[in-house]
Amino acid sequence: MIKIPYLTALSTYFSYGLLFAFGQFRDFFRKIFDWFHSSNLQGYAPICLGLEDFYIRRLYLRIQDCFGRPISSSPDAWFDVVERYSNDNNKTLTRTTKVSRCLNLGSYNYLGFAAADEYCTPRVIETLKRFSPSTCSPRVDGGFDQELRHCIMNWRSVLQTLLGKPAAIVFGMGYVTNSAILPVLIGKGGLIISDSLNHNSIVNGARGSGATVRVFQHNTPSHLEEVLRQQIAEGQPRTHRPWKKIIVIVEGIYSMEGELCKLPEIVAICKKYKAYAYLDEAHSIGAVGKTGRGVCELLGVDTADELIQYLKYTCPAHLYATSISPPAAQQIISSIKVILGEDGSSRGAQKLARIRENSNFFRSELQKMGFEVLGDNDSPVMPIMLYNPAKIPAFSRECLKQNVAVVTVAFPATPLLLARARICISASHTREDLLKALAVISEVGDLVGIKYFPAESEKQHQEPGAIKLE
Repeated sequence: MIKIPYLTALSTYFSYGLLFAFGQFRDFFRKIFDWFHSSNLQGYAPICLGLEDFYIRRLYLRIQDCFGRPISSSPDAWFDVVERYSNDNNKTLTRTTKVSRCLNLGSYNYLGFAAADEYCTPRVIETLKRFSPSTCSPRVDGGFDQELRHCIMNWRSVLQTLLGKPAAIVFGMGYVTNSAILPVLIGKGGLIISDSLNHNSIVNGARGSGATVRVFQHNTPSHLEEVLRQQIAEGQPRTHRPWKKIIVIVEGIYSMEGELCKLPEIVAICKKYKAYAYLDEAHSIGAVGKTGRGVCELLGVDTADELIQYLKYTCPAHLYATSISPPAAQQIISSIKVILGEDGSSRGAQKLARIRENSNFFRSELQKMGFEVLGDNDSPVMPIMLYNPAKIPAFSRECLKQNVAVVTVAFPATPLLLARARICISASHTREDLLKALAVISEVGDLVGIKYFPAESEKQHQEPGAIKLE
């Protein structure tokens, strides 16, 4: 639950209202000028009608230089950001040959394996030389030769060892994992109860399944139980027959909130009402837990049910999608072996300890400075609330001027009032990197005016003029 001061909420609404009014004003004159120009699409309906692309044209394009910044190096603790310029008020951006060496606070490089690694990189290069860069077909279509099959089996073996499971299946894309698996697991006559802040891949997978979808308040087990009881009592729409299957879907770490799922309570409720629990650990496996096994290990929850063989025969992402690139597969194998300590060193344990230490240090320092920081301890994702639309580009551009690259997120990826900067910490960050980032963020925070709350020690007295937003 996010508490936003009334004045901040009012100024944010006013800012969006002003942008909307000026955008409508410009659109009015645009229609007048377009009326005098003939179109080569006579008889065709316009692709975008009315307000369908209003947000893109009048809000997003103004600040699109803050998004999708190209880089020309590996996304390590520091990387090269390609400089761009625009001659048409940000409608188009042109790349230059200049680069800026920036501190990377935006990549999901939690354990630091995205850059060259003494153990992983030589093995990836060897795999690239031995096999092709791509398999060019699904496994069920073209199959594998004996050597590549051994590589893939080794991949699954190390993944099973990491997770402590008897079987595993791997997909080449995280988004497809959810959107393709859910329609296989449940269909018409089933019930999906989804967290209100689940990732879009889960939302699309739930919609594509044909099952009835209900939503519970974000990370609130009590409301989940209330929804479950009500839906079980009512049954299916119109017929009121019992549900064929019920699946509760949550995430391990919510990537926009930095919060850990209240998994023990949710699993207990699922067992009580005989519902299945589906957990997406995209941002938690390898990032949290003593040995990197995710929130299940961190929170002490055992996952026992297996349906891998069923997915291998029914999931379209496994049957029809091109198999993952052999060098990418080798990178995953090598990284997991480092985590497990099978490389003969303790680097994996050191990386896991460092990411936890870095995350907790950075979060506590931000809170001491007076920033509104979302999420829980041990989470490497920490959103800093910006709220006002004018502060989104201001924060991003000012940080970039001081060679700190951050990711800003706004509507429609978040609710209208809840724009934020999402900081992602890595094990590859040194203490000097973190101190530099804190100094820059603190300076920019003062300049932009986003230190909404007092220091953590003084925050015990809740500000009286605040409203709650989800």
